[in-house]
Amino acid sequence: MMIPALPTSRRRRDTTASIDASVTAWALAARAGDTEAVEHFVRALHRDVQRYVAHLCADPQAVDDLAQDTFLRALGSLHRFEGRSSARAWLLAIARRVVIDSYRYAAARPRLSDVRDWQTAVELAQPQDLPGFDDGIALLDLLASLPDERREAFVLTQLVGLPYAEAARISDCPVGTLRSRVARARATLIRLLDAEAGQHEETEPTTLAG
Repeated sequence: MMIPALPTSRRRRDTTASIDASVTAWALAARAGDTEAVEHFVRALHRDVQRYVAHLCADPQAVDDLAQDTFLRALGSLHRFEGRSSARAWLLAIARRVVIDSYRYAAARPRLSDVRDWQTAVELAQPQDLPGFDDGIALLDLLASLPDERREAFVLTQLVGLPYAEAARISDCPVGTLRSRVARARATLIRLLDAEAGQHEETEPTTLAG
């Protein structure tokens, strides 16, 4: 059985940093009124926003609406973005507030259903070519076993690719706490992956020669 590696390569982090620099530049240009930069900004971060919102949201049917609301809020407050953090971290912080506001709104209304299927929503929003994620669906199942705070820390840093400092600001916790959550999440996932591999080997049929 092929065990999916956790995406922590330096090459991926360098690529993420390069993309963040470009996206932040587009955000600043969009702030100055460049309509083409607005299009680049939205297109570059749309999937990350969907993936993060899907992780936080209890209703996969609401992911697209919440992502759209996130961009509407961001574009409406773009004049306040000064580039002190990456545009992606700034946008994901807005996405978090959008989801929290949606929970508050839902709490004031009768719930018609209680769908808790964030795994499906994340799977639909996840790119299919993540390094080491050929077996991404299985890993999503394992992520479901993590406590919410550890899962969020892992998603922000290992899937979305944010630096620890920016992920900590979004999660409203110290950097050290976030690092601890990621380390514990990774340790749990590795242990679960090893256990799954062991079960697979035990059930693998043996072939007799001759």
